[in-house]
Amino acid sequence: MCGRFSNYFADNTIIGAFDLDRVVQTAATSWNIAPTQPITVVLEQAHQLADLPSPAATSPKPDRAAWVARWGLVPSWAKDSKAAYRLINARSETVTEKPSFRAAARRRRALIPAAGYFEWQPNSAGTKTPFYLHPEPDGQVLALAGLYEWWQDPAKSKHQAEPLLSATIITRPATDQLGQIHDRMPLIVPPELFGDWLDPAPHTAGQVMAMMAAMPDPRLTPRQVSPAVGSVRNNHPGLLLPAT
Repeated sequence: MCGRFSNYFADNTIIGAFDLDRVVQTAATSWNIAPTQPITVVLEQAHQLADLPSPAATSPKPDRAAWVARWGLVPSWAKDSKAAYRLINARSETVTEKPSFRAAARRRRALIPAAGYFEWQPNSAGTKTPFYLHPEPDGQVLALAGLYEWWQDPAKSKHQAEPLLSATIITRPATDQLGQIHDRMPLIVPPELFGDWLDPAPHTAGQVMAMMAAMPDPRLTPRQVSPAVGSVRNNHPGLLLPAT
C-alpha cells in the first residue's frame, strides 16, 4: 500500500517536471503526508478555445494543471465524503473493475508529485521498522499514478458548496528488492508516459490495463528512518534522514 509520502517541491519544480500549462493551486510542503490531507495532483482536462472563431471554438484544448485534492477518493455517486478514509489506494489488478474506481480509471487519471514514500517492515521485536523509499540521488520528482473525482454533496445545492476534488493512489505488487519491506508499492509513471496516462479521452478497461503493464519497475532506494514518522504530528525534513 501507500499510506504516507513526502512532497517538498516548489511550484517551479513541479511546473518543469510535468510540463504544466498552469498552476491552479498546490498543497503546502509536507514531509509526512497522511490520508485525507491535501495533496497536489496533476490533471489534464479539456477546455474550450473561446478565443478562436467557430467552428474551431468548439474544439477542446488539453489543459495540464496542478490542483489541490483530498487524499482519499470520494466517488461521484457517494452519499457522503466518508469514503475518503478507506479509498486512499486502488489496486492496479482490479482498478478497472471495482465500482469505486472503474469510471475514474477510464477517463479521470492523475499524477501525484512525490519525493518518496514510507513503508513499515515487521521486525523480530514484534513492531515495525519505517523505511523511506526514494530515487537516487534525492531530489528527483516521482509521479505516482492516481485517479480523481469531483464530488458534490447531495445534501447541499451547487450554490451552497464547491465540489470536492479527491484522489487515490494506485498500487501494484512490489518488485523483489522493495517487496522485502512491503508487498505493495505505488505505481510510478515514467515521464514518457505522462501524456498517455493523463489523456482525458475515454479509454477501455483493456487500454488502461495495458498502460499500467507498460510501466517499468522503478529504481528506488530504501532508507531506514526514525519511528517519529509514525505520528502525523511530526512534519519536518529530519524525518527523511537515516535512523541513528
